Amino acid sequence: MNQPIKTMAEFAAEGKMPEVLFWVGCAGSFDERAKKITKAFALLLQKAGVEFAILGQEENCTGDPAKRAGNEFLFQMQAMMNIETLNNYGVKTIVTACPHCFNTLKNEYPQLGGNYEVLHHTQFLHKLLNEGRLKVEGGKFKGKKIVFHDPCYLGRANGEYEAPRAILAKLEADLAEMKRCRQNGFCCGAGGAQMFKEPEKGTKDINIERTEEAIENQPNIIATSCPFCNTMFIDGVKIKEKEKEILVKDIAELLNEEI
Repeated sequence: MNQPIKTMAEFAAEGKMPEVLFWVGCAGSFDERAKKITKAFALLLQKAGVEFAILGQEENCTGDPAKRAGNEFLFQMQAMMNIETLNNYGVKTIVTACPHCFNTLKNEYPQLGGNYEVLHHTQFLHKLLNEGRLKVEGGKFKGKKIVFHDPCYLGRANGEYEAPRAILAKLEADLAEMKRCRQNGFCCGAGGAQMFKEPEKGTKDINIERTEEAIENQPNIIATSCPFCNTMFIDGVKIKEKEKEILVKDIAELLNEEI
């Protein structure tokens, strides 16, 4: 499988338009752990026969961290640069594995002139499974207990709770829920640009609180669908000295192992 991935510039040079643009995002491009999620998702797209492209060097940060940290001017600069690139290529549909990019592209770019159909990777993977373009062999996770964490920008901000769970249900694992889930979900501790700064004074770090909630279910795997959440749980599991018993994986990685 592992075919080379084409850029929008290469598609444009051939006078073609891909089915979707895969927005990789900063974490998926530069973070060593998140790169594995990017690769797993790209492999799934190839297995499904989806014609997709990336922007490559032309992709800039969506501006989400700048906006959450209060720098609206920097956000608008970054957004306008991306919108110009996307509109020049005539991009219609964007899929991304990062809920932060998903939320920003979907809900905040339209007011600046960037109107696209934007899908989170769990929504797109669910669609591919429903259409029969991806088929789960099943069996690898039978008897394993998986607990899923709802990312804030996928769940409470955009009301998507079913797509990730529908994918996990196909893995034939025992799906457990944390006490705080769905509409009552609890942040992993990285949102609102907290990923990039030290926490304020308090009695406990948010990611430790959330990891403890996950561990209460005695899972084999903590499933995430956000690179930031992934990092926070990996750190939490390490601090709790449970990394030999509990894996932290993105839904795309789990699905890729089954197909």
